[in-house]
Amino acid sequence: MAKVRIYQLAKELGMTNEELLELLDQMGVPYKSHASTLSEEDAEAVRELVKEQRGLQEKLAEEERRKALPRRPPVVAIMGHVDHGKTTLLDYLRKSRIAEKEAGGITQHVGAFEVKTPQGTVVFIDTPGHEAFTTIRQRGAKVADIAVIVIAADDGIMPQTDEAIAHAKAAGAKIVFALNKMDLPQADPERVKRQLMERGFVPEEYGGEAIVVPISAKTGQGVQDLLEMILLIAELEDYRADPNAEPKGVILESKLDKQAGIIANMLVQEGTFRVGDYVVAGEVYGRIRAMMDADGNQRKEAGPGSAVQVLGFQELPHAGEVVEWVPDLEAAKEITEERKEERRAREEAERERRPRTMADLLRALQEEGKKEVNLILRADTQGSLEAIQHILAKESTEEVKINV
Repeated sequence: MAKVRIYQLAKELGMTNEELLELLDQMGVPYKSHASTLSEEDAEAVRELVKEQRGLQEKLAEEERRKALPRRPPVVAIMGHVDHGKTTLLDYLRKSRIAEKEAGGITQHVGAFEVKTPQGTVVFIDTPGHEAFTTIRQRGAKVADIAVIVIAADDGIMPQTDEAIAHAKAAGAKIVFALNKMDLPQADPERVKRQLMERGFVPEEYGGEAIVVPISAKTGQGVQDLLEMILLIAELEDYRADPNAEPKGVILESKLDKQAGIIANMLVQEGTFRVGDYVVAGEVYGRIRAMMDADGNQRKEAGPGSAVQVLGFQELPHAGEVVEWVPDLEAAKEITEERKEERRAREEAERERRPRTMADLLRALQEEGKKEVNLILRADTQGSLEAIQHILAKESTEEVKINV
């Protein structure tokens, strides 16, 4: 085993001799002076300890840096089974927000809206259901911090409810269950709680951690409690974002408008986008010509947690594409061109892999370890059908069996 002198190890670790000697004292490793040698085991133990300490210091420094950043509002998606009240809840929240403003104020659909409460602000994604969630997640973007799963108290958990829960979990969102339609006489919240427990969600009142809030989206009963619960989660999770970081956002939806041209609704997640910025979203680029918020105000800039309508994209960006800031038009064009080429190469490789003949298909299945192929045959005449059956019978082997 190669031995190492203390002063050599100190130099390797970027420490002074005194610092390393102090560490050796703490570890109880004997030495005479900084010229003493250490066994390979002791030297390795020192390296590990120093690495661990530095990692801890970096973590603490990172946490301090994060704590210095301003808080951002939580972003919430409302999901659940059809007819359980997702849209009614969104409508109620939107109305309460508009009611606070003077009558006749213009509201603009920008893909998300803010609800201000004395405790803080909450951003709600304006598209109910998990369709928005899935397309956005497929593209690798995380939009919602919290998912409110709406369950009708008179109906209970339905297949789409389970789907919504699965999507929220996969996206790493915190889940709040809103038991809706509590104003109906046939509402049975206890039944829903039992159904939740069967799925591993034990409500807080039964000693678990699942947050269950009874509400009526129609009358507004319990909606304030729901908002408070969302803000409590936000406080515990401590959502923060750097308004001075390189701007990053996500496309919530986009459309072609007869008058304005291409309109994209964007949620800003980090940094601050400004009018005049060049941006890239997937294979599409643009320059921000104008931004408008949910109140119909023109915005010169939009920071973390803002949802804005953006004018300036050359083509329609897809929902869920990450919007990135780029320094100039040249960079924007180069990045989008590269992405297009990468996609074409992927598609070409995919085409190459695709089986062209029956023999190719059987070989591919054999490689995947599949033993059986189930086929449905349709042909214009009985003769053609028999001919194809005959060919398939010949292709069937011990490794791969064909069931027609």
